[in-house]
Amino acid sequence: MAHLLLSIPQQTLQLYLPGKVLTYLVSTGVKGVGEQQGSGCTPRGKHLVRAKIGEGLPANAVFVGRRFTGEIYSQALAERFPDRDWILSRILWLSGLEPGVNRLGNVDTMRRYIYIHGTPDSEPMGVPASHGCIRMRNSDVMELFDLIPVGTELQIEDC
Repeated sequence: MAHLLLSIPQQTLQLYLPGKVLTYLVSTGVKGVGEQQGSGCTPRGKHLVRAKIGEGLPANAVFVGRRFTGEIYSQALAERFPDRDWILSRILWLSGLEPGVNRLGNVDTMRRYIYIHGTPDSEPMGVPASHGCIRMRNSDVMELFDLIPVGTELQIEDC
C-alpha cells in the first residue's frame, strides 16, 4: 500500500510504493509549521488524502475554490492577476487524522483547505514559500495524483 512522508526541513515529499521510493522537492508554508486556523502554516502529523480534484485536466489548469476556472496558467494571466495564490493542475485535499492536533475545532486541516497542489514552474521548490499548502511542480503533482488513491496516508514531520 502506498504512503507518503513529508519532511519540512528537507522540503521533500516521499512516496513509498512496493519496491520503490519516489522523492519530490516541495515548498511548504513560509510561516513554518502550525495547525491553527488562519496561521498560514503547514500542519504536522498524520493525514490522509481525502479528495483528488482535477483528473483529466491539462497541465497548468487553474483552480479557484477547488473549481477549474477554464483558464490555463500563463505569464500573461499571471500579470493580469498578480495577487492570486496559484493552484494549478491537480489538488490532493488533505484531512488530519489526529483529533485536537490536526482534526476538528480550530486545527482542522481539511477546514483550513490544506492541499498538495501544482504551482507555477517559476516558483521555487525546496524552500518554504506557500500559504500553508504543499506546492509541487505541475509534472510532479500530476504524476503523484495518478499513483495514489484517495485514502493514502501522509505523515508530515518537522524534524
